Amino acid sequence: MPKHQLRPQGDFPTAGLIRRLAALFYDFLLCVALIMVVTLIYQQGILRLIHGGDTLMAMAEAGALDHDPILASLVLLSLFAFFAKFWTHNGQTLGMQAWGLRIQNADGSAIDLWQALLRFVVAIGSWLFAGLGFLWLLWDKQGRTWHDIYSDSRVVQLPKNIHKK
Repeated sequence: MPKHQLRPQGDFPTAGLIRRLAALFYDFLLCVALIMVVTLIYQQGILRLIHGGDTLMAMAEAGALDHDPILASLVLLSLFAFFAKFWTHNGQTLGMQAWGLRIQNADGSAIDLWQALLRFVVAIGSWLFAGLGFLWLLWDKQGRTWHDIYSDSRVVQLPKNIHKK
């Protein structure tokens, strides 16, 4: 499947750490809301249908719902779906739109699903190493993070009001 070119086109500078972290904070808030919705649907919808209200309450009080691998998998899958949809469609999550950032390939095209998966997995690893993968852009001559490098993509800063032209 051919890659689609993102609009607007141009040679944009690489995004800096502060803007990336600001956009990440916005997306973090959205992810918390997404996790809450997925958890609500799973525990109060699906598990309530399967076990019933009284049994579900007893399970919760006993701590049986604290480490649910199905819920963890659903949350991880929904978070990936959130980022992958935005990254592969227009190159911007909602936080990135607010801060004028975009993920793209070197030729200005949108990243594909495989690149989105690589970005997602390596970004998790970047956080697990105390954020070193994000801070890496301070030492990289091209201003790339670990997930930029491994997914062969880059985050650029779009000029202000570029979409209004």
